[in-house]
Amino acid sequence: MDCKEIRVDMRIPNPEGADRGKRDAELIFKLNHTMPMTEEYNALLKELFGENIGEGSYIAPPISMVCADQVKIGKNVYINSNLLSMSRGGVTIEDDAMIAANVQILTSNHDPYDRQILTCKPVLIGKGAWIGAGATILPGVRVGKYAIVGAASVVTHDVPDFAVAVGSPARVIKTLDKSRFNEK
Repeated sequence: MDCKEIRVDMRIPNPEGADRGKRDAELIFKLNHTMPMTEEYNALLKELFGENIGEGSYIAPPISMVCADQVKIGKNVYINSNLLSMSRGGVTIEDDAMIAANVQILTSNHDPYDRQILTCKPVLIGKGAWIGAGATILPGVRVGKYAIVGAASVVTHDVPDFAVAVGSPARVIKTLDKSRFNEK
């Protein structure tokens, strides 16, 4: 994953970005007020993410998100309710990942000396990864394939493939037996 930092000066007007933000806010409001698992709900998901959401993927409402166009969701991904995704730096969630309720994925922060500057780095959630309830994933983090992030963990550094990381800050406590995963 290319983890180059992007800096955004919020004092500089960005009419195109404002229009996208308004569109996203309206679609997310509609999504959050539509009966889940209906054709109408699925159509709103498709409208919000376009080609950036894979077949068989589902996001349970409500969600809160900025820069939805910077989110790419693979196939057969399940995201439970109350996802907060601050996505300006880019979020990629690979196939078969599972994200529990109340997870925060944060790709931006503020420059500590000039808080009108956003510092943004991408987040990658690997294939088959499982993010536990209430976990927070911070900018620039890669969660490896089939890795597990424990509930309420705060992930400040990369989590290797097949690792189990817990705590605040999260640390690896064990590695799963990769031979037990049926990779195609």
